[in-house]
Amino acid sequence: MIDLLSQGLDFIRHLDEHLQNLVTEYQTLTYLILALIIFCETGLVITPFLPGDSLLFAAGAVAASSPTLNVWILIPILVGAAILGDNVNYFFGDFLGKKVFTRDYWFLKREYITRTQEFYEKYGGRTLVMARFVPIVRTFAPFVAGVGDMTYRRFIGYCIAGGILWVTSMTLAGYYFGKLPFVKENFEIVVIGIIGISVLPMVFELLRSKFSKK
Repeated sequence: MIDLLSQGLDFIRHLDEHLQNLVTEYQTLTYLILALIIFCETGLVITPFLPGDSLLFAAGAVAASSPTLNVWILIPILVGAAILGDNVNYFFGDFLGKKVFTRDYWFLKREYITRTQEFYEKYGGRTLVMARFVPIVRTFAPFVAGVGDMTYRRFIGYCIAGGILWVTSMTLAGYYFGKLPFVKENFEIVVIGIIGISVLPMVFELLRSKFSKK
């Protein structure tokens, strides 16, 4: 288990190098591989641990210096993967329905569902847009929308808006800022910083909830 965590941390820390190697080995198939990762991170409740924000940033940074990856092709492909993932999650939640609150499943953490539900209670449908920038909640937001009373017609609007905003902003941030010498020389720190900033809203909500209970 420790070795697995160590390997996962190493992968995230050297995400740019791994992506460069991926592009070198698989060329244009890299588009499909990246799309698959984004789809799994947003569409499968059993894989909320996959890199999202950091992967998009790194992909944009690699595209800035790669003759193989074109950022203007990459963005619509990853937007489509993110939207498709959310749709799969929504219909999966709709299929399971309210049963998720009455029994436990090995692939679902009740804590994650509860936290996501609290986001919905506070922000309503905007949760689907805001959650795009919050790890874990990003994966469970469309699932809880399907479990709840949100109609698909209302869901799809927020889903598309959130997918476009998230993928475009994070990928272009990597594309433009990834060229800077400071970012190139300290890519590991930048990626860890992105992960930290992404987690901050969730940490804030946890602390607020803890102190409000007291």
